[in-house]
Amino acid sequence: MTFTIAMTNMKGGVGKTTMSVNLATCLAKFHGKRVLLVDLDTQISATLSLMTPSDFARLRNDKRTLRHLVHRAIVADKQLPHLVPDAIHKYVCQLKGLDLLPGDIDLYDEFLVSQMLHKTAIQKGQTDFEQVWNEFEKNLIRSILEPIEKDYDFIILDCAPGYNLITRSALLASNFYLIPSRPEPLSLIGIQLLERRVAKLKEMHGIDKDPNTLSLIGIAFSLSGNLLTSRYHGQVMKRLNEDFSEAKLFKTRIPSDVNVSKAVDTFSPVVLSNSGTAGSRAFVQLTQEFMQKLAAVARLEPAKHKLEFANLKD
Repeated sequence: MTFTIAMTNMKGGVGKTTMSVNLATCLAKFHGKRVLLVDLDTQISATLSLMTPSDFARLRNDKRTLRHLVHRAIVADKQLPHLVPDAIHKYVCQLKGLDLLPGDIDLYDEFLVSQMLHKTAIQKGQTDFEQVWNEFEKNLIRSILEPIEKDYDFIILDCAPGYNLITRSALLASNFYLIPSRPEPLSLIGIQLLERRVAKLKEMHGIDKDPNTLSLIGIAFSLSGNLLTSRYHGQVMKRLNEDFSEAKLFKTRIPSDVNVSKAVDTFSPVVLSNSGTAGSRAFVQLTQEFMQKLAAVARLEPAKHKLEFANLKD
């Protein structure tokens, strides 16, 4: 079974992409998992953390980025399943088991989406446009992942900050989601807003009664070293402990480490480029905790999943 994990937060600048890239890398390197990292953020930070701008430009010129797959999904191109494998960049950073579906600075045309959905509604004789939209939203990212999901143990979706069409569709395609955050007041607001919107999304799509769909693994924190942030740390954590169970808050904290930022310049995650640093060690520990929390969530799921999750207790 493949586990699809959405990495998401309403607020940007919380270390989401850095955590996504290093989590995916640790799962492949230290846990022997087959991992696909999907860059859904138009800032393409995940993509440019793993390949040079010239390599990305070449892939974009060859129409081997997510943008072209999203376009094919929007127009319901029957060739989409055959195009997805070719867009995947294999063994990024020469690490077996770690693949990347490169993002793009422009993922979809809003006018094209509206035009296509209007045409679909007319063809099907549907007057309830909300139903047409919900069906499209549910299947957009799922249709891209389905042809290749059996090839992976984990698919990590690096979502854009906010709550756009791509992020909502990514959440609906996910088994679980993880919230990267910082222990600061604005991040707390972002978490609260995201939780309300996820609950509404599940209700709209009729999956709010299913505890095994789009479940929260937990909230993982990166520290900024900012004195103002540190001032509010205790208050924020107190509130989060009131809003969430202890099991939903990762104990591992990613420290402020300049080596994590420098790793971007090497187009390689810090766990590969500078493995002895505090930041690198923290990501390794975070991944171990991630595996434990995922296994714990699995115990709440139907018995048919127990064997798959037994292998997660590395």
